[in-house]
Amino acid sequence: MGSQSSEGAPNVVTETLFKTLIESACSAEVVCVQTAEKKSSVWYGAWIIRVVDPARTFEKLLVPARHHTVHGPEIVPRTFKTANGLISFLGSLGFTHITIPLYEGGRASHTLPSDTASDPSHR
Repeated sequence: MGSQSSEGAPNVVTETLFKTLIESACSAEVVCVQTAEKKSSVWYGAWIIRVVDPARTFEKLLVPARHHTVHGPEIVPRTFKTANGLISFLGSLGFTHITIPLYEGGRASHTLPSDTASDPSHR
């Protein structure tokens, strides 16, 4: 997935909006963009996350707040390089069951448990 200019990029969200959307019944879709491999009991790969509405009519890619290069601002996906980093991020948002695809192209959808979505102590 290449980077693009930040102008006219409606299909991305920062972490703040991502949290709001998943709390309002959207799901988080984890996509494996690089096949994972295990090295000394740690799984390394590359995963991105998208937020998808319940009707699956839109999806938005999670991006860092800002990313600047020598060519100016660019939009790049927030990429998780270890399974532990991905689990830590999703767990901090209140997800209680996390599935991680290990092969490139694999996807796994996650929704917040209904009792966790309204309980801020799980974040």
